[in-house]
Amino acid sequence: MLKVAVEPDCWRRESLVAAVEIGGGEVVSPGSAEVLVWAEPAQADLLPPMLDENSNIDWVQLPYAGIEPFVEMLRSRPHLTWTCGKGVYASPVAEHVLALALAGFRAVNTYSRADTWSEPRGQNLLGAKVTILGGGGITEELLPLLAPFDCEVTVVRNHASPMEGAAKVVSSKNLHDVLPNSDLLVLALALTPETTGVIAKEELALLPDHAWIVNVARGGHVVTDDLVEALRNNSIGGAALDVTDPEPLPEGHPLWALENCIITPHIGNTPEMGLPLLAQRVTENVQRRIGGLPLIGPVDIDLGY
Repeated sequence: MLKVAVEPDCWRRESLVAAVEIGGGEVVSPGSAEVLVWAEPAQADLLPPMLDENSNIDWVQLPYAGIEPFVEMLRSRPHLTWTCGKGVYASPVAEHVLALALAGFRAVNTYSRADTWSEPRGQNLLGAKVTILGGGGITEELLPLLAPFDCEVTVVRNHASPMEGAAKVVSSKNLHDVLPNSDLLVLALALTPETTGVIAKEELALLPDHAWIVNVARGGHVVTDDLVEALRNNSIGGAALDVTDPEPLPEGHPLWALENCIITPHIGNTPEMGLPLLAQRVTENVQRRIGGLPLIGPVDIDLGY
């Protein structure tokens, strides 16, 4: 029987222990395990010593798609098999993109703050030109959600391979070419050195003055000071941010006061939504390991997930 440790002790552990057992594994202490399911990304600092003390572990399952807290330990331990939660949370996050886009386009943020009857304002998502940065799981889930709105979707990704539901796919080097024709810009890509600050003053200036930005990826993709300036000057329509830089966004930060900015506290995937999805991935990967099949979600350090 495959011996699996689930560590550290946290609120996710009980569900992940059950997921291992459903998959046919036996939950044991790290000293006896071949596999380690890491349950708490906020305690990434505890993982290196656990691996150093337990050389019997040869595969580590990480809980999130993003691997930022784990990059250095991955680089220093290439002999281990690493998998992450890539694609696990794509469905609820894609749903949140749609909610934020509609809220922004329909000025829900403005109306919800008003204390008097307001003048009509807003724009249609129907038929909008949508540009999505990133061609991973979130985009794959988002494209079918946008289909009923008959949007013209352009996906910007590392390689220009076609995606079902996208009118056009272009490589990252063509980002500046597509921004001027974007009614909605969605950020759904991994944070890497190459994508940090990918949306800054120059990119914001290329967007139409009615365009909305929705960011469900990482706050570091956007240069916050440049975004604040664009929102204050109304050089773009608005921004709906589930992630920010810094995060958490401190009290009194300028973004909080801007009428054309919607902020949600990184809840595109809540614990209630995400834990069952992660547990399902753990079960499936345990079954695959037992059956000798390729694991789902192998980590690519250079891609950031």
